[in-house]
Amino acid sequence: MTSMNVSLPDSLREFAENEARSGGFSSVSEYLLELVRRAMSEKDLAARLQAALASRDAGELGPADFDRLRQLARGAAAKQK
Repeated sequence: MTSMNVSLPDSLREFAENEARSGGFSSVSEYLLELVRRAMSEKDLAARLQAALASRDAGELGPADFDRLRQLARGAAAKQK
């Protein structure tokens, strides 16, 4: 695995450190890696959903995909409260 250096303002660094600790991650790097993985997963899911909607065939999406969509919708709703 290659490494990457990221510069963050103090407030974002503190936030990432707190989130890593409270989320049970072994390091901030592990926390950021998980964020990138989630972003990739969400982007892939969105692309597959758009393709399925364009073809009017939701057969390419499975139960796990719809579970993930529900999670994303609930998360978005919670942020708006």
